[in-house]
Amino acid sequence: MSKLLLSLLADECGFIVSAELVLVATILVIGLVVGMSEIQHAVNAELNDVADAIGSLNQSYFTSGFSARKPYGGVKSHVAGSSFSDHEDDCDNNQCDISCDEPEREGYKW
Repeated sequence: MSKLLLSLLADECGFIVSAELVLVATILVIGLVVGMSEIQHAVNAELNDVADAIGSLNQSYFTSGFSARKPYGGVKSHVAGSSFSDHEDDCDNNQCDISCDEPEREGYKW
């Protein structure tokens, strides 16, 4: 045998792709996919909680008006009050449906 072939056979450095390495890599990839899916579900659940908290805030307000009179009668200044009453929106507290319409059966195919 040639000296190069003997040197190649005796070499123990490098990376050998074996069935065990492929199996370990496959298990790692499957674990990563499952882990990322669980992270996605956890983030969606937390963002849903944040949306519910924001939707449950009462944003109503009321400001009273004021007026000032002249010393000898008459109105010097007048500002009317203002108010806003917050009503529940469609999507507050998980009241939204993702789909708009009920599913319908398809017609016959001729």
